Amino acid sequence: MTVDPHNRWPRVAALATAGTGIRGHPTPEVDLTGYRPLFRYLDQRFADNVVLTFGQIESLLGVTLPYLAYVEPQWWSGSSEPASVQSAAWVKAHRTAVPNLQARTVAFERTLGS
Repeated sequence: MTVDPHNRWPRVAALATAGTGIRGHPTPEVDLTGYRPLFRYLDQRFADNVVLTFGQIESLLGVTLPYLAYVEPQWWSGSSEPASVQSAAWVKAHRTAVPNLQARTVAFERTLGS
């Protein structure tokens, strides 16, 4: 198991990469290619509702969001089953994504039973 040396919480990151959430929930093995930092961030938050700007998400990911993220609410779909690689990040963290494209923000809300 590898631990990111720049992470302030290496144990939490190690748990997240080991397939176990910080609350001890088993997490399904899902391809998070490119979106693992967003998963880690959301999984480490105890708040039921986390609102991030597109800029904050891009800072976490280290890349610019694709054009469709800015213009298509469907890009943020996948509230119960991952519909895409990006939605796997919040679905695996037991969250739904509710975008506000005009404000360029996304509310990641904890799903019931998580």
